Amino acid sequence: MTIRVAVLLQRYLPLLGGMERQTHDQVRILQAQGFEMHVITRRHAGLPAFERMDGVTVHRMPALGPKVSASLSYTVTALPLLRRLHPDIIHAHELLSAATTAVAAHHLWGWPLILTPHRSGTIGDVHRLHQKFLGAYRMRAQIQAGSHFIAISEEIAHELREKGVAPQRIHYIPNGVDTQRFQPVASEERATLRQRLNLPEGLLVIFSGRLDPEKRVAHLVDIWPQVRRVHPKANLLILGEGSQRQALEAAAGEGIHFLGYVQNVPEYLAAADVFVLPSIAEGISGAMLEAMSSGLPAVVTRVGAAPEVISDGNTGLLIPPDDPPALLAALLRLLGDPSLREVLGTAARRHIVQHYAIEHTAAQLAQVYREVANAQG
Repeated sequence: MTIRVAVLLQRYLPLLGGMERQTHDQVRILQAQGFEMHVITRRHAGLPAFERMDGVTVHRMPALGPKVSASLSYTVTALPLLRRLHPDIIHAHELLSAATTAVAAHHLWGWPLILTPHRSGTIGDVHRLHQKFLGAYRMRAQIQAGSHFIAISEEIAHELREKGVAPQRIHYIPNGVDTQRFQPVASEERATLRQRLNLPEGLLVIFSGRLDPEKRVAHLVDIWPQVRRVHPKANLLILGEGSQRQALEAAAGEGIHFLGYVQNVPEYLAAADVFVLPSIAEGISGAMLEAMSSGLPAVVTRVGAAPEVISDGNTGLLIPPDDPPALLAALLRLLGDPSLREVLGTAARRHIVQHYAIEHTAAQLAQVYREVANAQG
């Protein structure tokens, strides 16, 4: 029997972000394995209402007006579509409007739910939901609907248990990464890549992600003059867009390059020497997994699933959040030690291939889908 899954999330490709890339990698693999995958997302300017991407059917619903009205219009238009699709499972990403829509569909038609929170801590899904209107009620409704929860980190699993989710309904499945797409290159190819991408000479540190406050890119901008005093030719590449880009560019000094959204992220990672992620909150960072899969030594704050993925001093360097001196010290340590960069990068690649390849994590999700669908019967 083919299992039909409706996947709900607020944003989807070609809009780029860790959750969007992760979800697309999962659904395209599951579609190829025989699941019938439908993505139901919000429609953004310039994007079609319906298309197929890598065999996956993508439906984009109107989301009109600011915040609350946008969420309401998404729910109102998604419910009739769900009724027509009659999925075997609804899988909602994040515990906010997508999950609210999923719970409403469950109450109307009884389909089983799987919910995936994507971040933890004070800006994570559980905390943010409880700050919203009727947040505690919405959390109880999700639990009482008999939802299964995918925890992408142990920290998220702990938060869910604290809110009353039964342990047997929490499935620990970390995010995965396409280890074929993100892989290291030989030094000769790296030099060629740098020329083709028109990158500067010298050591390259790379950040990839949203330019929003919780990513703390401002810390990188602030410490970069000190990095350049020790390594005058070191350059910082910043990939991504976000609410802080204009302010960050205005504050940036020499050696900092804002590249915006780029489609060929694997090439930029392969061309770099060090990856850095100074966030104050994450679930399990897709950018971190991509960099480690690319063989880069990583400097990452000890938040979310980072301590589960990185063994400090063995597969990367962990630092406290909101600690610019520690960030500076870790970067200088790596930039000044080529052999350490090589050792950490090689170990990082090996660890990711063994434990976080997207094929492995998608297979775990497929098993949960089968169990939930079979239990529904």
